[in-house]
Amino acid sequence: MNVLISSAGRRVSLVRFFKTELSLIFPAGKVIASDANPQFSAACQVADDCFAVPRVTANGYIEMLLQQCLERGIRLVVPTIDTELLLLARHREEFARHGIEVVISDPETVAIFRDKRKTHRFFEQHGIGTAREYDKQNFRFPMYIKPFDGSRSVDNFVVHDESELTDYQLNNPKLMFLEYLDHKQHIEFTIDLYYDKDGNLKCFIPRRRIEVRDGEVNKAVTQRPDFVDDLWKKMARIKGFRGCITFQVFVHQTTGKLYGIEINPRFGGGYPLSYLAGGNFPKWLIEEYLQHKPIGESHDWQQNLMMLRYDDEVLVKDFVI
Repeated sequence: MNVLISSAGRRVSLVRFFKTELSLIFPAGKVIASDANPQFSAACQVADDCFAVPRVTANGYIEMLLQQCLERGIRLVVPTIDTELLLLARHREEFARHGIEVVISDPETVAIFRDKRKTHRFFEQHGIGTAREYDKQNFRFPMYIKPFDGSRSVDNFVVHDESELTDYQLNNPKLMFLEYLDHKQHIEFTIDLYYDKDGNLKCFIPRRRIEVRDGEVNKAVTQRPDFVDDLWKKMARIKGFRGCITFQVFVHQTTGKLYGIEINPRFGGGYPLSYLAGGNFPKWLIEEYLQHKPIGESHDWQQNLMMLRYDDEVLVKDFVI
């Protein structure tokens, strides 16, 4: 009953949470981590075991990962980065035939959230507002520019007037020109949602972003804002959703209007706050996928819990480079 955290990188907290919860249910179980460079991955050093994998774009990646899972007794795979989600979603049933559960949403669903334009259509279909997208021949300042398939805030720009607009931004077909949602007027929330195997929402924890560093939340606080009940109803059952879903929204401070920004069908970097507030997603995944237990709704989590992140050290003895 071993668990794999794939592309583990710096997700030390996530590995530790799974180790804690797995030891309480399957004391002999191990949490194993994979990474392209496990010797330089802090999460791999903290895991019970680890192994190297090629880049997800390499030929034979799936075959190699499956073989490692079989050899190491891995029964549950938890993906963590955007680039591996669609590939693993397409091969989820192949792993399942070998008794290995990959916690990933359906490929058709994952594909939606790899494209920001498709994501906007998803929001509209569920009655959730979005920032207006401008035509590149007809736009209004200030505006926000980002790639339709981007992540971690790479190639994201706030452009206040024409003097700041570049040829790169105008001529790059991947870049979207969007209505700017000013942080002075809007509050930004990231919501951690847990969906069972049938796409039913079981837990919903909003955390207000206070500070972001390198595209990942650095300071945040759990809150129960006014939109919780309405948004729960809109998101209560989403066909194809499984496991942890990370949902980013902006809320206008005066009107209360909510704008959907993006959805990532995986654990987000700020999930540790939700876990410490009472959203025990690792436990529920182990129970649901390895023990085949139904998961009930959970509304009992700690409000107004603030997380202040800081750099820590993982030391490796007798390391030779």
